[in-house]
Amino acid sequence: MAEVEDEVAAPSESTLEVEGGNAIRQPHNLERKWTFWFDNPSKAKQGAAWGSSLRQVYTFDTVEEFWSLYDHIFRPSKLPASADFHCFRTGIEPKWEDPECASGGKWSVSSSRKSNLDAMWLETLLALIGEQFDDNEEICGVVASARLRQDKLALWTKTASNEAVQMSIGRKWKEIIDTMEKIVYSYHDDSRRDKSNRGGRYSV
Repeated sequence: MAEVEDEVAAPSESTLEVEGGNAIRQPHNLERKWTFWFDNPSKAKQGAAWGSSLRQVYTFDTVEEFWSLYDHIFRPSKLPASADFHCFRTGIEPKWEDPECASGGKWSVSSSRKSNLDAMWLETLLALIGEQFDDNEEICGVVASARLRQDKLALWTKTASNEAVQMSIGRKWKEIIDTMEKIVYSYHDDSRRDKSNRGGRYSV
């Protein structure tokens, strides 16, 4: 994980000389913008459509903004049961209906320990904003879900039918989150149609 942490580790100060001999701190820009979202379906009104409780929280594009947000807010262990944190590329909503997600799917892993979920979430975020995947353009974002029995982490991708790309992403992600557990890939279409595929379409 050293290369990931080196890429977007809590940065040392970078300064720029300005007139008068004063110095200002230069932000460390990311390759692209990312957006945090929050969802708590249990708080939605009865009969409300799925996704009606989804809220866009904050968009960031510097390393400094990321660490400030993560340190103060976005740790999955702080979530109430049934709530979700999402971090997606800006412009992509964490919904099956989004055009970038419609033909996609997700890699998933479960955790029974909050500290383990936090660690996997952080390593995944660092890999995303540090552009650590060979197929970066295939990545939509990541979702951390707090549940009573087992928490879940899911990495959403764009093209579910491209098995070679999905397997490459899955292997890399399994290495990033440092798990020995099997991780599985499911199509959003299967979930949308309530099609039972508990074993997943692909696995690593």
